[in-house]
Amino acid sequence: MSTKTNYRLVTLPMVALFLGGVIGCGDGPPRRGEGRGGAAAGGSELTNAALATYVAPGDLDEYYLFYSGGHSGQIFVSGVPSMRHIATIPVFTPYPGTGYGFDDESKEMLGGYTWGDSHHPGPSETDGEYDGRWLFINDNANGRIARIDLRDFKVKQILKIPNISANHGSSFVSPNTEYVTMATRMSIPFPEGTYADVTEYATRYKGVVAGIKVDPNSGDMTLGWEILVPPFNYDLGDSGKGPSDGYFFWTCYNSEREFIEGGKLEVTASQKDKDYILMVDWRAAQAAVDAGNFETHAGAPVIMPEDVSDIAWFIPLAKSPHGVDVSPDGRWIIGSGKLSPTTTVYDIEKIRTAIAAEDFEEIIDGIPVLTYESVREAEIPVGLGPLHTQFDDKGNAYTSLFVESAVAKWKLPPYEDGADMNQYVLDKIPVAYNIGHLVAAEGDSRSPDGNYLVALNKLSKGRHVSVGPSIPESAQLIDIQGERMSLLYDAFTEPEPHYAVMVHADKLNPIEVYERDDPQWPSHPEAVWEVEDTRIERNGRMVEVWMLSVRSFFAPDVIRVNQGDTVRIHVTNIEQTRDELHGMAVDEYNVNLVIDPGETKTVTFVADKAGVYPFYCTNFCSALHQEMQGYLLVR
Repeated sequence: MSTKTNYRLVTLPMVALFLGGVIGCGDGPPRRGEGRGGAAAGGSELTNAALATYVAPGDLDEYYLFYSGGHSGQIFVSGVPSMRHIATIPVFTPYPGTGYGFDDESKEMLGGYTWGDSHHPGPSETDGEYDGRWLFINDNANGRIARIDLRDFKVKQILKIPNISANHGSSFVSPNTEYVTMATRMSIPFPEGTYADVTEYATRYKGVVAGIKVDPNSGDMTLGWEILVPPFNYDLGDSGKGPSDGYFFWTCYNSEREFIEGGKLEVTASQKDKDYILMVDWRAAQAAVDAGNFETHAGAPVIMPEDVSDIAWFIPLAKSPHGVDVSPDGRWIIGSGKLSPTTTVYDIEKIRTAIAAEDFEEIIDGIPVLTYESVREAEIPVGLGPLHTQFDDKGNAYTSLFVESAVAKWKLPPYEDGADMNQYVLDKIPVAYNIGHLVAAEGDSRSPDGNYLVALNKLSKGRHVSVGPSIPESAQLIDIQGERMSLLYDAFTEPEPHYAVMVHADKLNPIEVYERDDPQWPSHPEAVWEVEDTRIERNGRMVEVWMLSVRSFFAPDVIRVNQGDTVRIHVTNIEQTRDELHGMAVDEYNVNLVIDPGETKTVTFVADKAGVYPFYCTNFCSALHQEMQGYLLVR
């Protein structure tokens, strides 16, 4: 049976019989706070929840869940509905488990950084649907963005661009992966490298938003354009689709343009009633660059809105906003201000009309501010602390409520004229605790699946066995198929998921080995596939080694060098069997390679310590795994 369709083939009646006999009976799925365990507490609610998440041994989950790893710098991969952790994809931080950051290629991609702050994974799209090719992820700390190839779940490129300070408004992807976004979270003097005291924040500090071009065949990323924007803090974003295709949206706060030393930004940046959504026409931005209508700063093409019109607009939004999200049909733009009990719905048709009529409240640094009443469709009273919104396939939206620790389900337009907006809030479910983001199955695409939602909660206190004062984050799986939401499962992750995407498993087709003659994965130029081709060569103080690994030996297994030599080792794992990884670690030399079947990796180091140093395979590979070793001899 194909593993691509063998999802959750489990004899559910047998499981239900067992769980029902142990737990008892009741009606409907459980809701937090309504009790747990025993017939009186609703035993079959727990049975139903267990069945909804049970994936039998040997069967597969329906979805890949890609969590950002926050300041770990990584991406965590789990399955839905089981919520089982499957893998960690190292991105911005060395990861000994896969040897990432130890071989020459990944060291070069990391660029000398030993960590990053990964926030918002964005999957590649075709016609607004996830297509399973690539996954993009931003580095909030160091102005970088990375691309992961979902054929082998490995990073292929890390791009750093100038003038972006704290790349938070990323990685949001246009409907055909023409562009992926970057944006400044914390403004700095412009251009990058300029000094100005914080007392000049309002005038000398600037933000930048950027569009990163993506090659449609290779996925390679290059800088397309940058736009100079006021020194606000640019937060989350989304891409238009359908009628809003061609626009990128970012929320921004601190429209007060304040940073007062010792003045607490949480206070100074919350004085006005409204902040903004920034809307950018990315086609117009690229056209401006192509026409030469830009200035070059720190080597980047920067568009000045005061010189180029009809390229960017501000849309007023309740103060201190976080999320901006585009509905599946592309008509409705959803904005949420953290300090307001409402979520605001905007109509892209009204936005277009306002732009055409120049219906502006004011102009800020060359960027028009659209009149709020002209573009707003409705304010929905979802609850306290709205942050981020996802969607189902039935015309409903789901918004995380940080202050309430809850998820609100509400109806998208159309609405009746003069209707009480409270009637469109359909359900709420408490979560534990203080939810930040949330993700629905295919929830950012044009065709959400409308079955699962995961709440990414910032606190998990008291819901797992104690592991001391530093505890994991909470991720709760919620069923959204019925009229009322129901909690199915508590899961926990390492710190700190900020955002996630949930992609149906059928959209991904990862390889099992790097096949020797596969034209999609051309053999590494330094690969050796036969023992007779392995060799050691000296060129002055450089000693270069072409090595292969196979169950259960290395060839060559002795490397003789002189103290002070530079040693470069190319190791090819010639296995062509799935899961037959080999490691190559050199004692005392901080060398740690992990080589997948058919893969070649290179490591370069200076043999600065004299003596005898064993090297060995770190990945269990056969009954004779312990015998798989060799020696580095340093005279």
